[in-house]
Amino acid sequence: MAKAILLSKHDGAPRAEVRELSAQEFPPAEVRLRVEYSSLNYKDALAIVKGEPIVRQWPMVPGIDGVGVVEESSHPDLKAGQRVVLNGWGVGERHWGCLAQYAGAKADWLVPLPASLDARDAMALGTAGYTAMLCVLKLEKHGVKPSDGEVLVTGAAGGVGSIATTLLARRGFSVVASTGRTGEAPYLEKLGASRVIDRKELSERGKPLEKEKWAAVVDSVGSNTLANACASTRYGGVVAACGLAQGMDLAMTVAPFILRSVTLAGVDSVIAPLAVRRTAWQYLADEIDRELLRVISHEVGLQEAIAVAPKLLAGEVRGRTVVDVNA
Repeated sequence: MAKAILLSKHDGAPRAEVRELSAQEFPPAEVRLRVEYSSLNYKDALAIVKGEPIVRQWPMVPGIDGVGVVEESSHPDLKAGQRVVLNGWGVGERHWGCLAQYAGAKADWLVPLPASLDARDAMALGTAGYTAMLCVLKLEKHGVKPSDGEVLVTGAAGGVGSIATTLLARRGFSVVASTGRTGEAPYLEKLGASRVIDRKELSERGKPLEKEKWAAVVDSVGSNTLANACASTRYGGVVAACGLAQGMDLAMTVAPFILRSVTLAGVDSVIAPLAVRRTAWQYLADEIDRELLRVISHEVGLQEAIAVAPKLLAGEVRGRTVVDVNA
């Protein structure tokens, strides 16, 4: 038997509860993992609280990422006893996820966990850390350097934003952290932010072009925030977009792109190729400050994760929520 958060529908409404499931109730899979830790991400919170459109099949175990040990594998490249990390690929949406003591996956979804990272640290990073690293690598691929000027990070007190802030600061960038929780300024400054601004400066509908401010942007918010970030990015700057916490809409003009040569670079973490994943996870293992991970993250059990989900959606949760599925 294995504990899991199981999402089901009752009279058309979603229900989330911790259940004991037998091995036979888990879908068959190429690789079977004994999960050690998962985490609670924005998408997981949406699945737990609202169900659709995140959940595509019912019943569902949420949890878009996890770390664990291979127990069974029919694939020659993965052997029992290997520790691996899983992110994306529709896990927790179309396929049962990792907010459970066991999870199934395809072999080519799994990244061997770098030896220098332990399981808990891996989920203190999780999809948010992996996505943040992809954003930083995207900016550097487009030639952004610390000497170019300030880098804006939106949603900075959230998971992606917190880790992006510390990664950029560690690489020598001057980071401006935008957040709706300005009381978190000491936290963000500890992560390396040079200054903190209120998200209200970016969240309302703005002009097609604003005063040039940012050499680059890491945006996990979308909607008006992303539009205003593009409108205030300097000539030749780069905006890495990876989220939609404010919304999927994007009401803006082409002015930043054709008048200032701004690049809007999309960052996908769900179906990124295995080689890209391996690179991002190795960079994280090499660069992340383990002490700052303790500052960024807090730990809950499966039952607590259900209670935390609506708070995460309301923007009341700082940093990363690590879930000990065996607690």
